[in-house]
Amino acid sequence: MTISDIARMAGVSSAAVSRYLNGGPLSEQKRVAIHEVIEKTGYRPDMAAQTLRTGKVNQVGVITPSISSYSVGQITAGIVSELDKHRYLMLLGNTDMDERRELGYLNVMQRNHVAGIILMGSFYTPQLAQAFRSCRVPIVVTGQRFPEMPCVYNDDRSAVRELTRRMLDAGRRKIVYISGTEQDQAVGMFRRSGVQDAMNTAGLDGASLPSVSCSAFTIEEGERCMKQLLELYPDLDGVVCVTDLVALGAMRALKAAGRIVGKQVSLAGVGDNWAGSLTEPGLSTVHFYQKQVGVEAARMLLHMLDHPDPDEPVRQLTLGYNIVDRGSIDGISRA
Repeated sequence: MTISDIARMAGVSSAAVSRYLNGGPLSEQKRVAIHEVIEKTGYRPDMAAQTLRTGKVNQVGVITPSISSYSVGQITAGIVSELDKHRYLMLLGNTDMDERRELGYLNVMQRNHVAGIILMGSFYTPQLAQAFRSCRVPIVVTGQRFPEMPCVYNDDRSAVRELTRRMLDAGRRKIVYISGTEQDQAVGMFRRSGVQDAMNTAGLDGASLPSVSCSAFTIEEGERCMKQLLELYPDLDGVVCVTDLVALGAMRALKAAGRIVGKQVSLAGVGDNWAGSLTEPGLSTVHFYQKQVGVEAARMLLHMLDHPDPDEPVRQLTLGYNIVDRGSIDGISRA
């Protein structure tokens, strides 16, 4: 299948098909006719030939910390939906939270001539900062607020502050926290700070917040951490967890210990994982608009590719959130 074949089937010239594929000006009638033929035939242009002809690389690298993460899947879906509109392909790299692999992907993707890179951030290190400075293509970061980098991220601190405030409003005063690592600003430092902010506002000592760090955001780690906290603080009456999967593990441990979730002890997670709607009680949580994070990151990168300007101010975009009450805080579902 060639451009000439597509042109003949669509009833247009080969030049019109070429303009369509390269994003050139074209009447809506011709655009629709060509699109229908391409969808029907499944035609995909030769990317190498197209690059040689136009000098434009229609490929974006996306680096993720964990491909199995629910939020990563949502962000990736948002990125793809926007890249597809502009006929860019996605090259995916999964680091498994390994900084060396992250740095390796940044180098490999540049050698493979991607037009730009979207990095789902985790830890900001001097090595990563140096890699950013030496990168030859535009980069956008999601999920974290890295200094002097274009970023799209969630308001983690405010979201967890409001979540904890609702727990305090339910009368809980002996709140504990299951955390991530402090290296991860969004999931570690900012979410912890949100719990502490709410406690301080309520007249409690947020600086002495009892907590345990999990080594991975899994149900098993949540269960292990919850058992540890129950041993250390048997009179606890509220648990805020760094993610929903961790909270689901904590729920399992609380129930095994004979605690009635939503009545005797409040429990909340972050991320609005679908599994939280299937438990009894349902898991109260924070909903972030992760797919929109991916959409906005792709839009930001595409703008940088279409309008390269080293003097343009660095954009950093914060998206909102929504609290989802399903009953695990005060026994009353409002979802």
